[in-house]
Amino acid sequence: MPFRPAAAMAALAVVAAALPARADPAPYTDAAFEAALAAGRPILVAVSAPWCPICKAQKPILAKLAADPRFRDLLVLDIDFDTRKEAMRRFEARSQSTLIVFKGGREVGRSVGETQPEWIEGLLEKAL
Repeated sequence: MPFRPAAAMAALAVVAAALPARADPAPYTDAAFEAALAAGRPILVAVSAPWCPICKAQKPILAKLAADPRFRDLLVLDIDFDTRKEAMRRFEARSQSTLIVFKGGREVGRSVGETQPEWIEGLLEKAL
């Protein structure tokens, strides 16, 4: 049977579409943030802690939104509340469950402790 690249790509697309959205954002690094800024990408910086119930509530909401084609270019970076105090100072974040969105290299929205899916979606839309 001959190899058919188009058929293989179509099969891969079906498999990729069936996979769940990545539940965990990429760990924050200055380099990743600066590269995304330079490229003009929309960015969500999420400050979270593994012991935080609000952060746990936000994760599936963010994962579902990450699967939405509107947010395909959004880079989500996670700052660990317990270990990344220097990054928290950079963004003037004072608590876990803080979500900060950037568009065009500047902050365009911020939320602390939000768990309503439609409000988080509205916040992310500001980055588009």
